[in-house]
Amino acid sequence: MSDITFRFPRFLSSVPKVFDLRSGTSGSSRADILSGLTVALALVPEAVAFAFLAGVPPLVGLYAAFILCLVTSVLGGRPGMISGATGAMGVVVVALVADHGIGYLFPAVVLCGLLQMAAGLLKLGKFIRIVPHPVMLGFVNGLAVVILLAQVGSFQTLGDQGAMVFLSGTRLWLMLGLVAITMAIIAFLPRLTKAMPSSLAAILLVSAVGYVVNSDPDAAADQPRPLLTVGDMLYSSTVASAVQDAQDKKNAAILATNSARLPEGLSAVFLEDATSVPLNGAELAGAVASVDPSSVGIAGGFPRPAWWDFEWPPFALETLIIIFPFSLILAGVGLIESLMTMTLIDELTNTRGSGNRECVGQGVANITCGLLGGMGGCAMIGQSLINIKSGGRGRLSGMTAAVALLLFILFFAPYIERVPMAALVGVMFMVVIGTFEWTTLQTWRRIPAPEILIMVVVSVYTVLMHDLASAVIFGVALSAIVFSWNKSKHLLADAHFNEYGAKIYQLHGVLFFGSVARFKTLFSPQDDPDVVVIDFYFSRVYDQSALEAINALADRYEKLGKKIHLRHLSEDCRRLLHRAGDLVEVNISEDPHYHVATDHA
Repeated sequence: MSDITFRFPRFLSSVPKVFDLRSGTSGSSRADILSGLTVALALVPEAVAFAFLAGVPPLVGLYAAFILCLVTSVLGGRPGMISGATGAMGVVVVALVADHGIGYLFPAVVLCGLLQMAAGLLKLGKFIRIVPHPVMLGFVNGLAVVILLAQVGSFQTLGDQGAMVFLSGTRLWLMLGLVAITMAIIAFLPRLTKAMPSSLAAILLVSAVGYVVNSDPDAAADQPRPLLTVGDMLYSSTVASAVQDAQDKKNAAILATNSARLPEGLSAVFLEDATSVPLNGAELAGAVASVDPSSVGIAGGFPRPAWWDFEWPPFALETLIIIFPFSLILAGVGLIESLMTMTLIDELTNTRGSGNRECVGQGVANITCGLLGGMGGCAMIGQSLINIKSGGRGRLSGMTAAVALLLFILFFAPYIERVPMAALVGVMFMVVIGTFEWTTLQTWRRIPAPEILIMVVVSVYTVLMHDLASAVIFGVALSAIVFSWNKSKHLLADAHFNEYGAKIYQLHGVLFFGSVARFKTLFSPQDDPDVVVIDFYFSRVYDQSALEAINALADRYEKLGKKIHLRHLSEDCRRLLHRAGDLVEVNISEDPHYHVATDHA
């Protein structure tokens, strides 16, 4: 994926190519600062949404975004990459918070950071290189669809029953119109000037329009504003969460009361369905009234030690047993997503980051998050692409985004909460268009069928499961299976006799677990002469299964009283082929040297 640009299909070839992710000023402090401001605006709704997903207060997500963005910008291995609170991490910790309380979240994040640092120090970041190209394409295309679907929630508002409902009528058309204007500015402004990132200009202009639209002096106080803002999203999400909590508590109370009265053997599913009673008017009003509008927002103070505001669990073995599985998953998910994002940014900028340094940087950031009351996180692909699109290439862009986000929390919360969601949705739509690898729609006929299958499976898995990390692991595993199957069919042997009557088998191909069965069929011990030579000069022996196959073949010749000479084997093979005894003769002077992956990353 050497060039991730928006290539229109042939029937749209006359349309200008305006969706190039490589556009924007690069390589200057000014570009980094302006790009950082754009990213900071896009970080706010994402961090808050993922905090709700994890079941923690919005500020816990915002503090995580600030800390991660700042620390990884300074210590990470990929300049220009943006880190923060992510949905992948939020999905993991939601069960921990629900079952044990938010106090267990922070030591789990600290332990996650320690594991990530260990991975970096052990130089495990180099293994990101084993991700095949079809997996990368599937990952990118699936990611684009996931980002697109994530914007659906921005078209929803609070309904009469305390649940989120889709916009309709004038409010929907107004939202769609401003989204289209945002996308048009981002697409065409770079043709006129590159003095300012087009994304930032679009957000500022649409925010000004939104301020005018929402400032109708004749509107009633209880009438919803025509245009949804970040503040509206925060309030609606908080109220919807409070209503859902009230509904869950009511269902649990009814279930506890009636379970003893119902006949034994009644299915749990039927029992839960039978005890699911909607909230009445008074209960719904009480749930809505429990949310104080003045307390819902992004305003806060400086991050401070988490144990000042939350009760931490005791420092004991029982705590470690509870948090370790979550920390291990968090560390793996965070590193895979971060390293995949790093690879994507490397391709976009024609540079190379350091995987091992990124592991250490992510670890330090998550340790800091846990100590200062953040929910933890990893690299954010959408925000990283916004940064690259806006011209951010250096570490200053991430540092600027982090500082700006903190300033929003401390001083400018009322203004940020009035930014229309349409502006941010338009920016993310442009990220979707620029992220999707459109060339796959044109070149699929020229791609081998197994690679198409891998690409489609990874994309579908990413979209359905919303788990980028496991999608990559699944794709790599599937690619390995396909590779092994193909390689297993390419082990051949040329047989001839030398002047002394000995039969020489010249192997070609790879001997490993997948080709062992074929290896056994290449030889005829019963029909071969008393002296047989197997030459591995044009072959490679890779694993224990191969060594066992060689040993077994030597045993077959030994039982027939025939001598077998094995030439051009590696040092490991000669050391492990002890069971062949004196029958094994190795030509050490002609042994090939096998090269393995270096630790440079």
